[in-house]
Amino acid sequence: MIRSKKKYLTGTVVSTKMDKTIVVKIERYFKHKKYKKRIKKTKKFYVHDEKNEAKENDVVNFILTKPISKLKFSKLVNIIKKKV
Repeated sequence: MIRSKKKYLTGTVVSTKMDKTIVVKIERYFKHKKYKKRIKKTKKFYVHDEKNEAKENDVVNFILTKPISKLKFSKLVNIIKKKV
């Protein structure tokens, strides 16, 4: 039985200023071990967008792949929610 090891992530587009590249921000929340306070962590990913179809504030789904360039190692799968 072969299992897929591909990891799909969902985030919000922050920047589309580069050609065929978008910057996606992922936010995650967790509780502090000692103080039990809710903490927000953010991480940015450079995502390859072949058709330049994503715009800022869109919610997108992308997959982690082998490195495409120095900073890019993920590809855009689809746009979940368009900017209003």
